Amino acid sequence: MLDQIMNSANFDYLSRGLSAATMRHEVISNNIANVNTPNFKRSAVNFEDLLAKELHLGDEKGRLQLVRTNDRHLPMDVTDKAHAVIEEDGSTTMRVDNNNVDIDIEMAGLAKNQLYYNAMATQLGGFINKMKNVITSGQS
Repeated sequence: MLDQIMNSANFDYLSRGLSAATMRHEVISNNIANVNTPNFKRSAVNFEDLLAKELHLGDEKGRLQLVRTNDRHLPMDVTDKAHAVIEEDGSTTMRVDNNNVDIDIEMAGLAKNQLYYNAMATQLGGFINKMKNVITSGQS
């Protein structure tokens, strides 16, 4: 039963989202630390776009998507799971020293990422709490 809980879609998406947010925090912190480093190019984390592709969101509007509602149903095509990827932005330059870090954008991104992380942690905590309630409700 624990295996079913740990392998559920909610737990999987939320845990990967938390990992992506943690990686994004580290990348943004690195960008901020190198704001005055000549020739430094900022990096960003791409996860949400990859997850949307994994879930086929935005693909071929109007097309019916296959949904597996029971483990005994026919298996769907297995796709690779989306994981956060660090991408360097070498296409822009903000200053004459070839650094492209804008401290205002990075600080706003850090605040946005903190809100994202807190929301994901709250959702994951709520999911685990629901599972705990289901498990303990049969023990009375």
